[in-house]
Amino acid sequence: MNFITRPFASLLMSFYNLTGSYGWAILLFGLVVKLIMLPFQAKSTHSTMRQSMLQPRQKELEKKYGNDKVKYQEELSKLYKDAKVNPMSGCLWTLLPFPILIALYALVRQPLSKLMGLAAAEVTTLTETLTKMGLYTAPAKTDAYAEMTIANILGKNFDAVVSNPAVVDFADKLKALNFQFLGMNMTDKPKLQFWNYFDQYGKMAAFLLFLLPFISAGLSWLQTKVATAYQPKPDPKDEQAMAQAKSTQSMNTFMPLMSIYICFIMPAAMGIYWIEQSILGIFQTIGMNKYFKASIDEEMREFNEAQAKKEAELSAKRAETERLKAEGKMTQNVNTSKKRLDRKERNDAEQDAAARRAAERAALGLEKELPASQVGTRRYARGRAYEENRFERMAAEKVEKARQEQEQQEQRMADNVAAGYSRGRAYDPKRYENEGQNTDAPVEEKNDQNS
Repeated sequence: MNFITRPFASLLMSFYNLTGSYGWAILLFGLVVKLIMLPFQAKSTHSTMRQSMLQPRQKELEKKYGNDKVKYQEELSKLYKDAKVNPMSGCLWTLLPFPILIALYALVRQPLSKLMGLAAAEVTTLTETLTKMGLYTAPAKTDAYAEMTIANILGKNFDAVVSNPAVVDFADKLKALNFQFLGMNMTDKPKLQFWNYFDQYGKMAAFLLFLLPFISAGLSWLQTKVATAYQPKPDPKDEQAMAQAKSTQSMNTFMPLMSIYICFIMPAAMGIYWIEQSILGIFQTIGMNKYFKASIDEEMREFNEAQAKKEAELSAKRAETERLKAEGKMTQNVNTSKKRLDRKERNDAEQDAAARRAAERAALGLEKELPASQVGTRRYARGRAYEENRFERMAAEKVEKARQEQEQQEQRMADNVAAGYSRGRAYDPKRYENEGQNTDAPVEEKNDQNS
């Protein structure tokens, strides 16, 4: 987080050193942020306006391809490509202010760590020093805004705190920040029962703090109304568009109401920043729409002319094709792919072979050749490899194979008898006698050894 907040902290402190006011530093910081974001937001606005101009054509595509969602998306993508419109470009740049807002909140909430650059140990030492001096009392629960309170105390008692020996090591980092702006302290939070804080804040300051959330919400709502005024109105007959418009309207009403709650729980500096951003956003929306309207109209006029010319050329080609078909003058496309040409060549060869076979059968007076797999008009209903007498053929082949094996066996036996080997080539009539003699001798020898 430090790599994000460090440049913003340097910028905010530069504006504070220039003006000597924390409130003016916040306003100048917001102005610079708006100027930095201006090119990106201009690109987003331009893309959104171009996309809005394409809605009539988008409606035509919905009517034409309403039932075919895939074809509709293809044609819509082609339309965006021809018009050089990226439907996602308008959403990306709207997310950039959020990291800046989070970084600013960190700067406001932690002035000691972020603006003065104190380490965690130095913040602890400063807190303990102020406690010992009787200027600060640590809350019972953890306080997320403790650094703002300490920075306020430091600014009011700067000389006494800096001269304390406990902070001498980092005294050069400490700064007496002036948080007062329009009678309000920018570190204070608005109070709903503001009349109870007249003594603490002052009557005018407490009332202004109370008004900040409502002013912020009102300007935020006005900004959305101005932006909506420049968008095309949805077709009342289009239920989907009307439902989306109602959802957008509900969100535009809910978000300002939500901002009231957020402003009540955050320091006044954040409310001042949001009010400024809303005011600048209103002028930016009006200025950009006026600036881009003339150029958008010219761009869309050129685009519509190009699309009309393209459609006219396609219509002329279709009419010419139909005319050539009617006159029988269609020629093969020389740019046909090799794969398609090979497939056509194979089909032609198969048709020629079938024609030759048909001619040969006709010359012999045979019936028309039909595959065994054909059922009615379906030529391969039983499969291309169908064979009508397959199982009879397989049974006959099995019987024939068994007969051949029997004949071979009988022939081998006859050959052995004729050659004198009817009992086998290794037959020995005295085999068992020899085996008996060979086995008895070792047994007697073993008995002699045992005795």
